[in-house]
Amino acid sequence: MKVNSLAFRLFVTAAVWTLVILPVAGLAIDYVRQRELASSHDARLSQLLTLIIAFSTDHGGAEPRFPRNVGEPLFEVTHSGWYWQITPLGSSPGRRMVSASLASEVLALPSATNVTTDSSNIRWTEAAGPLGEPLRVGEIVFSLGDEEVQNNYSYVVAGNQDFVDARIDEFRLPLVMALALAGLGLIGATFVQVRYGLKPLEAIERGLADVRSGRAQRLEGDLPAEIEPLRSELNALIRANQDTIERARTQVGNLAHALKTPLAVMINEAREERTPFGNKVVEQGEIMRDQVNHYLDRARVAAQVGVIGTVAEVDGVARGLIRAVSRIYRDRHIEITADCPPGIRFRGERQDLEEMLGNLLDNACKWAGSRVQLKVTLVEPDAQRPARAVQIVVEDDGPGLNAEQRAQAVKRGRRLDESKPGSGLGLSIVADLVQVYGGSFALEAAPAGGLSARLILPAA
Repeated sequence: MKVNSLAFRLFVTAAVWTLVILPVAGLAIDYVRQRELASSHDARLSQLLTLIIAFSTDHGGAEPRFPRNVGEPLFEVTHSGWYWQITPLGSSPGRRMVSASLASEVLALPSATNVTTDSSNIRWTEAAGPLGEPLRVGEIVFSLGDEEVQNNYSYVVAGNQDFVDARIDEFRLPLVMALALAGLGLIGATFVQVRYGLKPLEAIERGLADVRSGRAQRLEGDLPAEIEPLRSELNALIRANQDTIERARTQVGNLAHALKTPLAVMINEAREERTPFGNKVVEQGEIMRDQVNHYLDRARVAAQVGVIGTVAEVDGVARGLIRAVSRIYRDRHIEITADCPPGIRFRGERQDLEEMLGNLLDNACKWAGSRVQLKVTLVEPDAQRPARAVQIVVEDDGPGLNAEQRAQAVKRGRRLDESKPGSGLGLSIVADLVQVYGGSFALEAAPAGGLSARLILPAA
């Protein structure tokens, strides 16, 4: 998954949201659980307070008596963390009574510290027990006696807070594990969802690559309803491109016919004159014909470059040209070798590739001593070249050219040696075609001492 991709952005967004929302949800659940346990603990202490008051005043006297068992065995275990205490306030008669668990210790009264009461008239506070354990303490001030004489007594019940904390800790571990598993599951599900959801875009990409490389004429296959309009629009764009190019080809062909025929008639008529004027007309007419052919060819190539899906197999073109050139120069016994792996394809018209390779091979054979070598390689994208390219190198072992001569050789109509047959247009035609296809063409010194022509063309 590439960093700068739609899949990566969707996945990272979902993963970040999961990593943020799950801890927040965990904190909220933990807070609710703490409140629930604390409320349950307070409810238990409030219930015990009610029982102690009831059991200590059920005899109907003016003073409380020692309450019988209230259903909490920990009140009988020394320093268990669960205690009760009854303390007379002010001048009220009686003595302080405590649970067996409190032994000789005394609990501080919340009423002595101005703690306010809740809706049930209970004062709640936290305190340290006889052994330093944290306690949740609840107190009710209860009055006994008649309307004339009322005696006030403090009823205190304390419960060990470690019990609540332990329950909270026991809950947190499964909570963290559950949320962690949920997070991993959500991230995994998001990854699968993104990969599965964006799978049709990969089909679009492969389809466009097939169209561009000439393996298909349009996008095919079943796609989701949301992407189906995209395929329809792309197919319409491909058809419009092909129609536009076809119209351009037709116009170029019509222009070629309209210009070439009158020029041919004019040249033929001028040849019949056999006068200086006629010779001049023939000379200039042939120059015009060459220029018309050149620029019409460039216009044709420019139109063909825009055609989607136009490709040519380099291996087949190269080997066919080598057989043809070998027959032409068989009297010179020139060895022509080719290193062209199958499967490499040029993104362009086959006849343009034949034009470029044919000129290079013909030029190399004219000047070679005994050997011409053709090598074709596929160049992968890099910082300077964003797309794959076909590199074609044609080398000979002839006399070669110096740097100045190599620069002059690609100029139109420039012949460096009049003793060799030709019009001087071969290398310039190659340079023009390469320029139209957006490639590069360079002449270099070959390792064998001759000339090395290097082509870089777009690959399919």
